[in-house]
Amino acid sequence: MRGYALLMNDKSVMFAAEFEPAMLNGRRRSPRAPVSLDARVGRGGLDRALCRVVDLSIHGARLQTYSPIKAGSMIWLTLPVAGPVAATIVWSDDFVAGCQFQTPLDWATYEALLELDQNPRSMS
Repeated sequence: MRGYALLMNDKSVMFAAEFEPAMLNGRRRSPRAPVSLDARVGRGGLDRALCRVVDLSIHGARLQTYSPIKAGSMIWLTLPVAGPVAATIVWSDDFVAGCQFQTPLDWATYEALLELDQNPRSMS
């Protein structure tokens, strides 16, 4: 979009901007799939706790945790198949949190996780 005018203190300021919508499917960049996967969450060092991934996309996940995680925290989410994945907690509400992966999952790993959810196995 170009040529917006902004009125500030009786002065007109012109600016130009170009933008492209960044989000698809509502607010999401990529579709999320409901899953039920056991995982581990760590905040650096040796503190690792079990959690459950309840939905998953290539860009992030929703987690059910056994202890609260603060929004803005950087975590290591250890997923079956994928191993440790760096992520940031973008929202948190008691024992449920949403995280965004620092590097998106590759499509093959994402599909393997979805398949694993349909054929449950223990995490090693």
